[in-house]
Amino acid sequence: MKITTFAAIYIGSYEVSLKIFELSPRKPLRVIDHVRARVELGRDAYQKDMIGYELMDELGKVLGEYQKIMREYKVDDYVAYAGGVFRDIKNQQFVLDQLKIRTGIEILVLGNSEHRFISYKSVAFRKEFDEMTRQGAAVVDLGGESLQVTLFVEGKVVTTQHLVLGTMRLNEMFSTFSGYLSHYEDQIEELVNKDLEVFKSLYMKNVKIKYVIIMGDYVTELMKKTEKKSDYIVSSEKFVKSMRKFYKKNLDQIAMELNLSNDKDPLLIPYIVLYTRIVEELNAEEIWIPGANISEGIAYDYAEKNHIIKPEHSFEEDILSAAKSLSRRYQSYSPHIDALTQMVTLVFDALKKVHGLSGRERLLLQVAAILHDCGKYVSMARGPECAYNIIMESEIIGLSHLEREIVASTVLYNTYPLDDYEAVADRLDQVSYVIVAKLAAILRVSNAMDRSHKQKFKNVKAVVKEKELVITIDSVDDIILERGLFYVKAGFFESVFGIRPVIREKRVYK
Repeated sequence: MKITTFAAIYIGSYEVSLKIFELSPRKPLRVIDHVRARVELGRDAYQKDMIGYELMDELGKVLGEYQKIMREYKVDDYVAYAGGVFRDIKNQQFVLDQLKIRTGIEILVLGNSEHRFISYKSVAFRKEFDEMTRQGAAVVDLGGESLQVTLFVEGKVVTTQHLVLGTMRLNEMFSTFSGYLSHYEDQIEELVNKDLEVFKSLYMKNVKIKYVIIMGDYVTELMKKTEKKSDYIVSSEKFVKSMRKFYKKNLDQIAMELNLSNDKDPLLIPYIVLYTRIVEELNAEEIWIPGANISEGIAYDYAEKNHIIKPEHSFEEDILSAAKSLSRRYQSYSPHIDALTQMVTLVFDALKKVHGLSGRERLLLQVAAILHDCGKYVSMARGPECAYNIIMESEIIGLSHLEREIVASTVLYNTYPLDDYEAVADRLDQVSYVIVAKLAAILRVSNAMDRSHKQKFKNVKAVVKEKELVITIDSVDDIILERGLFYVKAGFFESVFGIRPVIREKRVYK
């Protein structure tokens, strides 16, 4: 049994961490070493929109030390990610280039979707996770830049929402006048309450959850101050009561009580306030604090992609569940959506030797089918454009930003003519552009087959024969409309795949 030694480097808003793991197919994830260094990159990033020379030099020295540690452990592989602190800085490429030259470490900047999904994997791989989400749960991921909440009801994803309520951002906001405030917990609460209340009113009407699952700094230490039901579970009521006691204590007193090595961290108070208000607002019975962070998520993500560990949790089902929930929110989910999803899957599978796509693109096509009509809630006349914007502005946990772009573009070009590549090169690379064309071609002909939304076809089969995609159907009703629209859409399909779709009808009489 091969054991892989793997290193996860994560560069956050105020800390750079190195965690070294042993990965094995038959054993739980094992942490060998964990090193953390304080580098307050957010100080420059959020105030100046860039990272200055001094902080870049400091970061380079830390990464150089981490490189030495990885050599000492003889790691088989590593991944280095940077979070939101790098995402919008003006000199991102120059900083990344200099760090690679100085340390040899190649750093990838995570988009918000990728970042949160990797963090989510750190808890979704745990054996308790599926049972908790079946009972209703909110997964809360709190970081320096932002807060993200994913809501589960009966094990299904209802929504994922991104709130710009990160502890580093809050601290930077209040640092300008905190000098004349002895306590500013109430001011932080006043600022964050509105967003949390809006989230609850929009997504938690008549929804009762049992668990809040929290990921974030200091939460494990704070949990220790509360009477626990088990090693990782505490009562929400007791947790809030314990947190409220910290509100009128100063930073030194809190750090001493928690026995923190970093006793001057100004982010501690924003963390306490946000944890308290999140738990109060979501009104769950219990809190699960698994002690996971993005480093574990990076390790699980690597192990899954390299077939070292196979997850029990279905991340694909999360994506489909989130898409269906979004479709229902915009009142577009219907029997037509189910029929179309089955049809696009059938056609995709029949074209396996023709399209050259993978199972991941099959999933994206299913999501596009589920969401293709959601824009009509906003505008019947401009439905495809509205659907595109809805998809791009919605977090669908498990999909990267580029994958969301592929889904949204597939929906757009289901109705509109495909733009030339030059017109979309700012949002799609050439590979993605071809994928969009293929998925849109399949969606077009599949959608035409149920244009009346009456599901007239039964026992549908599809097979490629020579230069034709032959779709065989049983039909009780007249299909003149569907047949006519099908052949209108066939031209684009033929230009993309080089084969012509045809319908072979078998009439079934009542």
